[in-house]
Amino acid sequence: MAEDPRDWQIETRAVRGGLARTPYGEISEALFLNQSFAYDSAAAADARFAGEAPGFIYQRFGNPTTQMFEDRLALLEGAEACRATASGMAAVHLSLMGLVRAGDHIVAGRALFGSCRWILSEWMPRFGVETTYVDATDLEAWKTAVRPNTKVFLVESPANPLLEVTAIGAVADIAHAAGAKLVVDNVFATPIFQKPLALGADIVVYSATKHIDGQGRVLGGAILGQAELMTEAYKDIARHCGPALSPFNAWVLLKGLETLELRVRRQTENAGRVADAIAAHSKAKQTIYPGRPDHPQAAVIANQMTGGGNVVAFDLGSREAAWRFLDALQIVDISNNLGDAKSMATHPSTTTHRSMPEEERVAIGLTQGWVRMSVGLEGSGDLIRDVSRALDAA
Repeated sequence: MAEDPRDWQIETRAVRGGLARTPYGEISEALFLNQSFAYDSAAAADARFAGEAPGFIYQRFGNPTTQMFEDRLALLEGAEACRATASGMAAVHLSLMGLVRAGDHIVAGRALFGSCRWILSEWMPRFGVETTYVDATDLEAWKTAVRPNTKVFLVESPANPLLEVTAIGAVADIAHAAGAKLVVDNVFATPIFQKPLALGADIVVYSATKHIDGQGRVLGGAILGQAELMTEAYKDIARHCGPALSPFNAWVLLKGLETLELRVRRQTENAGRVADAIAAHSKAKQTIYPGRPDHPQAAVIANQMTGGGNVVAFDLGSREAAWRFLDALQIVDISNNLGDAKSMATHPSTTTHRSMPEEERVAIGLTQGWVRMSVGLEGSGDLIRDVSRALDAA
């Protein structure tokens, strides 16, 4: 009996899911660096364009290497279908644009990455789509925000940068009762620690630039969900608007998926130790980490996440203290990326969330003293020594 990949353990899915070898029998996935494809005849081209015959047409529509990445990530996520995109923000943009039209309404968690907030506040209104922001942890706020024309709920969980966690199943129930779809940005939890589709979400988005690549090399994104919805909402817009992932980036991300589970678990072990060290230091006014029992949404986390992830947020009280901390680091890099093998820290108010108006940052609790740290694969002892020394300098 043939093996069913859906029965595989997650480690096996990450290494072998979606594998499609050429007649040469290569072990490492083949990289197809080509834009278009040839047909045996004009009739064959006609049949393929009509969707009556299988095969690839044009790299913007699909590519064998990209298809392997999409199939593998879908298997990891437990999704029926995946659409890869050129970046994480392309995935977020496409996930929303495919579900709304002029006159529609979106409800979104207030705590969002700066570029996501810009899309909702500055870009979508140009096309007649309004957004209401709510405290994502307040279920009554979601219910109150619903309008007759509400079509999408959007949430990051854990959220960037202060790691707020939303009860995905409860919010999905509210969205569905209103006739809306729930889109969840799952990048901080990764498919290793949280499965939004299994919790009731309709669409999951990723910046594959983060943990999936995990080594600072390429940009990429992905949208995942049920096959019928993915086709209905995204097939045409993805084909005609061109947010395609390059085959080379898809190949790099395929190799990243092979070690995703190993890297994320080790990063999470390190993050737990680093978070405890930060929390114990006198300079830290508050420390937030989803793996600690003092997280504000610890009960929700216990219900829907199986690990805390690798990101820690902590408040040093002022921008000056935060900058002194960052400037004193000798091992950890100052960088706005996350999910990398290398540890990095940033000051969100002046980097990732700089575009948010000050009053909106304050509304999500992001004052000038906060630092966000993505914990990598270095030795935890070295990281704790570096971070403790920098905290002393703060």
